[in-house]
Amino acid sequence: MTTGVHLPDAREVSRMLANNMLALVQTLLPGGTRQGAEWKCGSVAGEPGQSMAIHLHGEKAGKWGDFSTGETGDALDLVAAVMTRGDLKEAYRWAVNYLGLHDMGRVEEHRREIARQVDAHPDETDEKRRRHARAMWLGARHDIIGTPVDLYLAARGIHLADLASVPRALRFAPEHYCHEIRGPLPAMLAAITDGSGAHIATHQTWLAQDGQGAWRKAALNAAKKIRGAFLGGSIRLQRGASGKSLKDSPAGETVAIGEGIETCLSVALACPEMRVLAAASLGNMASVQLPDQVRSVILLADNDTNPQAQRGLRRAIDFHLEAGREVRVARSPKGKDFNDAIT
Repeated sequence: MTTGVHLPDAREVSRMLANNMLALVQTLLPGGTRQGAEWKCGSVAGEPGQSMAIHLHGEKAGKWGDFSTGETGDALDLVAAVMTRGDLKEAYRWAVNYLGLHDMGRVEEHRREIARQVDAHPDETDEKRRRHARAMWLGARHDIIGTPVDLYLAARGIHLADLASVPRALRFAPEHYCHEIRGPLPAMLAAITDGSGAHIATHQTWLAQDGQGAWRKAALNAAKKIRGAFLGGSIRLQRGASGKSLKDSPAGETVAIGEGIETCLSVALACPEMRVLAAASLGNMASVQLPDQVRSVILLADNDTNPQAQRGLRRAIDFHLEAGREVRVARSPKGKDFNDAIT
């Protein structure tokens, strides 16, 4: 071992970890699975599941999020969450040993590899990803009545014709590429917009017919995916009694915010007077952008006693309370969520 080596700082160590993220997650979270450009698992405990996603490649390599708790971070934060109970100093020491950085030759080797990767794979900007997500949605069919999207939702007890208006955020793509099967599948696409109404991401739900010909979510490891950075955005499903856009919502209006599209559409059917937004993940319920005049929210919570889900809900409650809003929590009278109450 070479002595007197000037070690890289934490930021550079995190980049070095992220440069070979697949090997790292296979070490830290062996119970997960690779799904396209992401590693998926249930939580930082490493059990199988879909709640946690870690980016493996590109500009976002090393970035991760646990959608059930709202926790996020970079590669070094991941080491801390999994290995050192959140202690970043101990995580740094672990990473230095893992990467062999006590040897200056290894330090320079990692630096050269990062530079080579940057030259070989120029980063795609957030703006490019946003444009791609928007183009994906715009290229889909806006009239969804009678399409597999309509039939899929009807099978979930959601009849679009019974809503005050069909959500303009939803579209149907007859052939939408799915990395998991390396081919196209029909899909429901949903626009995720920020507080000003700008399209920032696109939510995808791949669809397929079951043995009886009914349209369902496709039998995939991950039947849903989001393209683009969606933090703070929401899927606008119902305008409520005012009929106005979110930014022009009247003072005193109550906004209902849930996680999934199906849950939120079920509430929209039952409460046509209410503005309803889907956050697309539990973690994002603690980030949804609302105009200043909205002073009251109802959080549509799943009946989930998992401690991580409870922490995620608490984060959402605290976020809106700190914004000066009245916060109420609503739960389905039966089943996991409000969609279970109508099926």
